[in-house]
Amino acid sequence: MVSDSAAPGAGGAGLIGAAVHREAPLSRAGLLERAFSAAFSGLVYPQIWEDPEVDLAALALPPGARLATIASGGCNMMSYLVADPAEIIAVDLNPHHVALGRLKLAGARLLPNYATFYRFFGQADAHANVGAYDRFLRDALDPETRAYWERRDWRARRRVTQFSRNFYAHGLLGNFIALGQWAARRFGVDLGAITQARDLAEQRAFFDAHIAPLFDRPLVRWITRRKASLFGLGIPPAQYDALAGGRDMAAVLRERLEKLACDFPIADNYFAWQAFTGGYAPGDAGPLPPYLRSANFAAMAARADRVRLVNRSLTDRLAEEPAASLDAYVLLDAQDWMTDAQLNALWREIDRTARPGARVIFRTAGVETILPGRVAEATLARWRYHAAESAAFGARDRSAIYGGFHLYTRED
Repeated sequence: MVSDSAAPGAGGAGLIGAAVHREAPLSRAGLLERAFSAAFSGLVYPQIWEDPEVDLAALALPPGARLATIASGGCNMMSYLVADPAEIIAVDLNPHHVALGRLKLAGARLLPNYATFYRFFGQADAHANVGAYDRFLRDALDPETRAYWERRDWRARRRVTQFSRNFYAHGLLGNFIALGQWAARRFGVDLGAITQARDLAEQRAFFDAHIAPLFDRPLVRWITRRKASLFGLGIPPAQYDALAGGRDMAAVLRERLEKLACDFPIADNYFAWQAFTGGYAPGDAGPLPPYLRSANFAAMAARADRVRLVNRSLTDRLAEEPAASLDAYVLLDAQDWMTDAQLNALWREIDRTARPGARVIFRTAGVETILPGRVAEATLARWRYHAAESAAFGARDRSAIYGGFHLYTRED
């Protein structure tokens, strides 16, 4: 793995390949894995798809806690700052996510006010954002991150200009959402119309009348049976099988989208706005992740220097921490990708670095926790699984993507 000082953009494909590749290169499964790692080596998540409010409730962080998390698109890493931790250790295998996270941290520290910060990272489609980058951020970034955002595309546009062209329409997930919206329109459905629903009953009626029938179309069923069709959601071949659970994928996706569309008021669910419109509701009054809310801006900006974000694996980064030094761990869905050997290496480091009472949260494509029978019993015996609380937190997760949410606590 690369060192803490590695540049965003360096070594990302190798890190991702090491995490994903399991099969022989020329086998059908091996070719799929390599196709996924190639797709995943660019920007994937302009927005993270785990609910940070559920995370914060499950973590119950006391002020001054030390937290380790996978960064992904950086939204949750930033949102955890509202809990007043002493330090957040953030890692990601994808160097594009590291560059995005470092830009968000710099924005919190250096942009002059909430309105400018929200315009940059919430609205993310104003030409003035490029001017704000040049005036307030460019020269303050570390050289590697600055080089990343200054890199030019085939049309000679700097990468940072994505924030003047709806940043949330970029990246693998942004492109996937845009493609889904385009396909729905081809079938005569404007997905964004659901945001006009006044209550859950109207949301349900829209879903039943317009969205659910899309999954009965033969073309949609045929496409979703291909593992590569879900690369845009960041789902590798191994996780596809866990998500399907032996069922037709179109039916599984219909259920997950039904939860997103029908289980939470649209006025409170920014994940639904992202899925159905490709952006956030306009203005601070709309549903937003905690880090983008005006009420949290001052505290988040004052604490942004508490985040240490690096292009590493979590296992390798934890190996540098002293024993009994961390209070919480956020693993996202990364364990769905892991072999048993990788799982055990990670949990040895978690177990070694955990303080008494430390909490671990993660999500899975399937419903059940994946640890029993895979992580060594000697390690897992020191951790208590909270089944009822996990199910309750999972039901509250507004992103609706995952089958299971899981909470473990260290018992000493």
